[in-house]
Amino acid sequence: MTDTASPAPKHRNWWGIGVRIFMLALGAVSLYLLAPKLISIFTSWPELKTLTPGWLALALVFEAASYLSLWAMQRVALHATSWFAVGTAQLASGAVGSVVPGGAATAGAVGYGMLVKAGIRGGDVASGLAASTIGTAATVLAMPLLALPAIIGGVAAPRGLVEAAYVGVAGFVAVAILSAVAFGWDGPLLLVGRAARWLIRHVLRRDVASDLPERLLAQRDRMKETFGRRWHVALSGAVGKVGFDYLALLCCLAAVGARPSPSLVLLAYVAGALLAMIPITPGGLGFVEAGLTGMLALAGVGGEQAIVATLAYRIVSFWLPLPAGGVAYLLFRRRYGPADGESSVSSTSP
Repeated sequence: MTDTASPAPKHRNWWGIGVRIFMLALGAVSLYLLAPKLISIFTSWPELKTLTPGWLALALVFEAASYLSLWAMQRVALHATSWFAVGTAQLASGAVGSVVPGGAATAGAVGYGMLVKAGIRGGDVASGLAASTIGTAATVLAMPLLALPAIIGGVAAPRGLVEAAYVGVAGFVAVAILSAVAFGWDGPLLLVGRAARWLIRHVLRRDVASDLPERLLAQRDRMKETFGRRWHVALSGAVGKVGFDYLALLCCLAAVGARPSPSLVLLAYVAGALLAMIPITPGGLGFVEAGLTGMLALAGVGGEQAIVATLAYRIVSFWLPLPAGGVAYLLFRRRYGPADGESSVSSTSP
């Protein structure tokens, strides 16, 4: 048994090192290409003193409400009752994902270890985090549907924003179809599980549980059970997470004196959110700033106003949560102890 298992760690180490080097190189090249735009944005830092304080304070309130909404959804998905455990784990793992290139996997591992340390079952954590991620992404992709009535009613939308709407709607339809198939039939999900098992074993050459397809079904059933009973809370949380974040952007625009059409800003927001999903730079750094500034300009915001509003919004939604994540981890550790290594221990959880 040891003879067959011994080569796997060595191969995993080389594979992991190669992936990390590639992601770091790709992130470095991306930041180099985006550097002129980032420099122009960050050199506008002194202009933040011209922001209207009341609107900026309201943006902070809306961003806090966005995080509370996310935690409410995750509490349902995780079968958890503790706001403290869910909130601190999300802030800490989110901070990790925002500083590591392609850090979604690392952030997921950190969040998993912390939540299991807090006493939540490993199976509920895996299915719950997946469900909340899918729910949030689907809500972002569905948001262009809200702007369509205004566009149809006569609001002129530039080509770039219309394309963002098309991408969002197409992505939402794809997620809806895939979710319906996964939730409605066992066969396709078992097929995906078998394909993933073959890929991990024969291409990545890693050890994987033989009952991986059945585990996927079990996690799917947990998600169905959770959202079947409290779907309205989860849906409200997903909508609140995205909706309050969008309102924070509107407040940042108002803080610089811009008053563009909310429907066009909505499309610009969706484009920025899609760029943030690109797992190349930490938290979409560079991609979001460049893309959102350009999209806001298309929405009718002046060039300098778009830059300052984007900078203010990213401070509220990206930079401030980073130190908050560090504080959250220290508070979590003080109550529950260190979470390092918990993911490996918790893999035997039922």
